[in-house]
Amino acid sequence: MEVVKVEKTASRGIAVAPVYLYREPDLAPDSYAVAKEQAEEEQKKFVDARSAVVEELEKLAGENEIFAAHLEMANDFMLQDGVNNRIAIEQKNVQIAVKETVEEFAGIFAAMEDAYMRERGADIRDIGKRLLAGLKGKKLPDLGSLDAPVIVAARDLYPSDTVKLNPEFVKGIVTEEGGVTSHVSIIAKSMNIPILVGVSGISEKLTDGETVCMDAGQGLLVLAPDETALSEYQQKKEAYENERRRLMELRNTPAVTKEGKRISLCANVGNVEDIKNALEMNIDGVGLFRSELLYMENSHFPTEEEQFAVYKEAAELCPKELTIRTLDIGGDKELPYFAFEKEDNPFLGWRAIRISLDMKEMFKEQLRAILRASSYGHVRIMFPMMISLEELRDAKEIVEECKKELTAGGKSFDENIELGMMMETPASVILADAFAKEADFFSIGTNDLTQYLLAVDRGNKKIADRYSYFHPAVLSAIGHIIEAGHRAGIKVGMCGEMAGDSKAVLKLLEFGLDEFSMSAGNIDYVREQILNY
Repeated sequence: MEVVKVEKTASRGIAVAPVYLYREPDLAPDSYAVAKEQAEEEQKKFVDARSAVVEELEKLAGENEIFAAHLEMANDFMLQDGVNNRIAIEQKNVQIAVKETVEEFAGIFAAMEDAYMRERGADIRDIGKRLLAGLKGKKLPDLGSLDAPVIVAARDLYPSDTVKLNPEFVKGIVTEEGGVTSHVSIIAKSMNIPILVGVSGISEKLTDGETVCMDAGQGLLVLAPDETALSEYQQKKEAYENERRRLMELRNTPAVTKEGKRISLCANVGNVEDIKNALEMNIDGVGLFRSELLYMENSHFPTEEEQFAVYKEAAELCPKELTIRTLDIGGDKELPYFAFEKEDNPFLGWRAIRISLDMKEMFKEQLRAILRASSYGHVRIMFPMMISLEELRDAKEIVEECKKELTAGGKSFDENIELGMMMETPASVILADAFAKEADFFSIGTNDLTQYLLAVDRGNKKIADRYSYFHPAVLSAIGHIIEAGHRAGIKVGMCGEMAGDSKAVLKLLEFGLDEFSMSAGNIDYVREQILNY
């Protein structure tokens, strides 16, 4: 018997079942040469392969909004130009051209610090896999055909693999690669399938049909379990399922402490599909809508109309509260269609609100779209990375300009829309009292706040042990922000990772936090702690 421990976990759940080893066909590009006169023929192969992939993605997008982004990527002119140029100019065959272009795009995402953004590289590779399978005439395995209880083990899975899974038969997932914020993890959690990701070398340790035990919440995988371990995990599985049913019964209970304080339980989302999944948790709203995904998964700066359509749908789905963070790019988040100047330290450079204030017309397009959507629900605007009152005032002034433009155009919006800000820089902590007099609400972003306060790069594995939002300096800053907000009579929420950490909930309640916004999968557990506080 061997116990494998995984540091980062993507979900909760216990599973005991035989292993199904998922093996992809060999999709390595063929190495045949291409003469200049053959370029057009190779480009035609790409056109045909892409058309087939687009047709399949259109069907999937109708069932799951995650694939709307895949479809956008497959139609991206930069992807097409990248492949066609490699064929015509570099005289590479279509398979190599596709492989290299996809890896170039995936590399852009892989270089990003933000985990959620970094995992989008898997979505690009998913499209590349489909294209190469078509070009090589290979059939991809169909996980939807599984008809007996199994734990799926793979080097990696893609969204198009995972969406086909039937939770009746797939009791768990283990992958060597991937991250806790990948679309595969998100889809698995929405299906209540326990998943462990980043389990290095696990495929080599497993064989088809052998029974394994997994505890996704604790990050444990037991290989070749003995009778004692099997019995223990069966009991743990039953206890977990009973606990889950009990927590689900609490979903219709408002999150009120024993002293009678009503706490808002909200979700962090990146798109409309995330909202649909979170609604099952009976959320009070969306505390963070990451609008940058609209920009990053696009081939151009999205227009006002394109953004309005998304924000409107989101507001209609979540009318009680929809907090949209304005564009937060730069640092680790790049755009494939916009060239950022190289910076020695991009995390301290041209990013977030600094870009929006400098690129005023782009900013106004987004603000007008958000304002128009505010007619369909309680929409709030949240500005990221603020360090000065001047920035906040400038942003608010631009909002007023947009209101006048919409009024002149006969477009309706919420005249009293709330304008808040992320509290994620040391400057915002020190100036919290001054900011609280001019902002309608605060939302604490613990991920960046911890990084900046401790001078610890949260993506650097060598100093990962020094990155902790339980550090006294971070806790002191959080307490100060909440006190400053309450002195000014404004609501203070938190949308960083700490808000969904069960070990932090009681401390945050003690501080007086008004709103917890987190990944939807943590809401049931946080709700119970609030009810018992």
